[in-house]
Amino acid sequence: MVTETLRASSVSVARIARFTAVMFKPQYLLFGVLWVLAAEGTAARLSGVRWEPGAATVVRVVVVVLVLLFLRMVDEQKDLDYDRVYHPDRPLVTGAVTATDLRVAMLMLGVVVVVLSGTAGVGSAIAIAAVLAYGLGLWAAETVWPALRRSVLGNLAVTYPVQLVLAAYVIASAVDTGQVGAAWSTAWVAVLMAGSFLQFEFARKISCRPRPGEMYYSNPLGAAGAVGVSMGFVALTTVAVLAIWTPWRFDGVGALFGWAAVVLAVVPVGAAVVWLRSRHDGYPPVPAAVYVLTVYLAVIGAALATPTG
Repeated sequence: MVTETLRASSVSVARIARFTAVMFKPQYLLFGVLWVLAAEGTAARLSGVRWEPGAATVVRVVVVVLVLLFLRMVDEQKDLDYDRVYHPDRPLVTGAVTATDLRVAMLMLGVVVVVLSGTAGVGSAIAIAAVLAYGLGLWAAETVWPALRRSVLGNLAVTYPVQLVLAAYVIASAVDTGQVGAAWSTAWVAVLMAGSFLQFEFARKISCRPRPGEMYYSNPLGAAGAVGVSMGFVALTTVAVLAIWTPWRFDGVGALFGWAAVVLAVVPVGAAVVWLRSRHDGYPPVPAAVYVLTVYLAVIGAALATPTG
């Protein structure tokens, strides 16, 4: 009996490992790391604290990456019916992983991230528990109200705020560890992170031809409309960078990083102009992804190089 249990457990672990390799690729890990550093560095700047990332920052990075994996597992299950039609190669659809495997892994991840967050303070543990609860709540909401699954804009309206709750966790935890000051101005972090991410979110789901039944933003908005919304979020990101970092006030490396975060807008804007003229079927998501990651890198550099005040 014990041998069979151990064998079953090892098989389940192997399936989860394969699921992670397929559905949580290195770029997601990179995004999680840069996202935390950019959010924490920006919050420190806004609260007038000299940013000094340390061991607590590493813990927050690990927690956020594990939470992103947790949310990926939630998505795999709540989107199962959609994936059976449009993504038949997904692990849960093919049977490469089971729902039980995912739920056991989610339980373990949940315990780990709450315990890790608790090392910073009770507030941090509560904040990360709220993120997990929000993700599970979305799953329940889509089960009760199937219309949320059929409207790409409605779905975005209820799913994106989980990232805002995650940003609140990063800030609250950094306040607990003294790396960020408690200040209402840190709300600007949400503006910067929302603008940079949402321009990519729209860019990856745009096509110049109708895609009935698929969750594409170009279906309700049209191709040009969806591109316009994506560019609007690029503009929002640029405004946030200028408002937060005021690069004209500084010299040297700090100013260089601040202005770089502004100039990088030419990457998604240029890609949009080229695509609208060519009208190839699918909108290219790579420039939008490059923009997100490089803006975060520039913001991290600015946070490290720019004095407070």
